Amino acid sequence: MKKIVYRKLSKDFVKFFLLTIFTISVIIWILQAVNYLDFVIEDGHGFFVYFKFTILSFPKILARIYPFAIFLAFSYILLKYEEKNELVIFWNFGIKKINFVNYFVKLSFWFVLLSLFLNALIVPYAQDKARSFIRSSDLDFFESILKPKKFIDIVKNLTIYFDEREINGELKNIFLNDKTSSDNSQTIFAKKGVLEIYGNKKVLVLYDGKTINYINGKISEFNFAKTNFNVSKYASTSTTYQKTQENSTTELLQCAMLLKNSKITLNEKKIREINNCTFKNLKNIYKELYSRLIKPLYISLLIVISLLFIIKSKSDHAFKSNKLKIYFLGFLSIIFLESSSKFISSNLWQNLSISILPFLFVFFIYFYFLIIFKINKA
Repeated sequence: MKKIVYRKLSKDFVKFFLLTIFTISVIIWILQAVNYLDFVIEDGHGFFVYFKFTILSFPKILARIYPFAIFLAFSYILLKYEEKNELVIFWNFGIKKINFVNYFVKLSFWFVLLSLFLNALIVPYAQDKARSFIRSSDLDFFESILKPKKFIDIVKNLTIYFDEREINGELKNIFLNDKTSSDNSQTIFAKKGVLEIYGNKKVLVLYDGKTINYINGKISEFNFAKTNFNVSKYASTSTTYQKTQENSTTELLQCAMLLKNSKITLNEKKIREINNCTFKNLKNIYKELYSRLIKPLYISLLIVISLLFIIKSKSDHAFKSNKLKIYFLGFLSIIFLESSSKFISSNLWQNLSISILPFLFVFFIYFYFLIIFKINKA
């Protein structure tokens, strides 16, 4: 009988958890996808790049919603069972409340493992993969960023201006400024231009114009009847370098150990091989490792907090006030969970002391259960 009870409760928890996390995540994902349209409209990337980047942002949303969905699912199901007097039936069948708590504390470890898998492996991989599409994008929708009578500088090192665009795509009265450095630039004026593809390269064919070159303080100019301007070599202003959040967890752990090694001079080659592995970035590395490996441990705390609902039945006059207190404690824990990264520094021992907090919180609440159930003999 007890196994059937636990199996049914676990099944209900999992079902409502999955419904909650995917429903909220999809809503946020759709709203975020609209914002990502800037990759096409303003940054000049293609719809295929936009689609893949948007899809790969979904795991990160799941990871952020995960703690809230856990607390909401367990709280809702326990209150639902209480409202239907089903929890009273469990106690009448001889199920002890402390055993009930023990079972779901053990179950919480599986949710912690799932969160660790999501945060430590899936999310960084998906983020790095998404960024790789931006890095490899050749601005295949270059035309989409071209707007008449407007200086366009969203393409790195290049400013474009033209008066109008004909129906056939021909651009009129074009101005181009290619500034590779403060001492070198090229300015082109042309009466018209047409975007064409030669092989795998996108080229702007310019007609009847003038080129002015500025190289190391010297100016030269020449006229042309026709010339080709390669636009495929330019990158958009989208961030293309790998961020710390996109490093794998293995890389971050290896970097942290190498930077703390007393024989760091012997490991300089290994350090250079890892992106973002610098002393200056050590604090961010610790923060990222904390988010991936420690924050998931708070899942057990949120489940234990939701189990506080079994202490008082709905017939108790303090049931409503107790319910509000538990919700307040749960949401306060989620807020602390999300903001706790701010306490992480480049000091390893300080970070370790912060990392044991989820264990201490779970222990205190579990100890509270032991005292309450001993007093009430539940």
